[in-house]
Amino acid sequence: MTQEQLVYKFSQFKHASEYVSHKELASGHINDTFLIETKEEPFYILQRINHDVFKDVPGLISNKVSVSKHIQNKLSHLSDAALKKSVLTFVQANNEEYYYEDEAGNFWNVMVYIKDSVTYDIVTDEQVAYEGGKLAGDFLNLTSDFDASVLTEVIPKFHDMSFRFWQFEEALKNASNVRKENAKLYLDKVEGLKEEMHILQNLKESGAIPVRVTHNDTKISNALFDTNNKGLCVIDTDTVMPGIIHYDFGDAIRTICNTAAEDETNLDLVNFNVEYYKAYKKGFLEKVASALTPLEVDTLPLAAKTMIFIMALRFLTDYLNNDIYYKTKYPEHNLDRAKNQFKLIDSMTSQMKV
Repeated sequence: MTQEQLVYKFSQFKHASEYVSHKELASGHINDTFLIETKEEPFYILQRINHDVFKDVPGLISNKVSVSKHIQNKLSHLSDAALKKSVLTFVQANNEEYYYEDEAGNFWNVMVYIKDSVTYDIVTDEQVAYEGGKLAGDFLNLTSDFDASVLTEVIPKFHDMSFRFWQFEEALKNASNVRKENAKLYLDKVEGLKEEMHILQNLKESGAIPVRVTHNDTKISNALFDTNNKGLCVIDTDTVMPGIIHYDFGDAIRTICNTAAEDETNLDLVNFNVEYYKAYKKGFLEKVASALTPLEVDTLPLAAKTMIFIMALRFLTDYLNNDIYYKTKYPEHNLDRAKNQFKLIDSMTSQMKV
């Protein structure tokens, strides 16, 4: 995309700022994201939402704008500068919407850039885990009185365990004998955990656990910190939609507490870091415990195990499907990813008796 084209997209929003330069931010895997530097601060983030992945982009943008406005109202006691560091601020387009659709059918939105912020791809100390937990808990607490039923389900059945098992069973029917034999140990593990891994979904469907606003992509890189490692803001709210708090808690733990990379093949290096778990949970509950039911709190350890399992199941399913979803670097890549997640479950279970 040329500079002229990008400047034109930026000009479709009500920011009253003069473009100076831009650079592409490569941290995301789905959308195209650009930092727009302007003559005067604040700077802005211009983003193209991938409509091949997200089928209802106006619904997605409505979700994140509505949730941000709700949080802004809750934090109205803050100064304008503090507020803009605590919650994403979206800029309205000239068409009065919060997105601009270009001639090619691409959807664009603009946010105020949060200056002097830091992100982490991995957690290296308990303080970052603790602050990350506080950020996620605060997001859930501030949205606990938001009616989740008005939100668009941007990725239907994203964490639906029955749906993921259905996908797995269909893949198993069609898998080659070679791949089934290679995965045999893990096919047995899936069957052995099937009943336990449906507990949270059954509680959700029965109404025992309430449906709330959830972020649904709580990896640590979606949390902003200041230069002193204090939490600032939760970002990347494209997947905000109705869910249960266990999705957010469990997926954060899955990514924070693995002592190795997600595709590490030396399973001796893959362990569950209990200290990071304790630190994250402490920060999380400090912010959101008062908004949760006792059952929600009691089932948080199961949430971590369940979200690790659902990723193991998805990797294994893709392996049986001959690697049609996740990008792979070699034939056994998805199987190695699944093995990694199952080892993480074993390590967590042995240390925490979950």
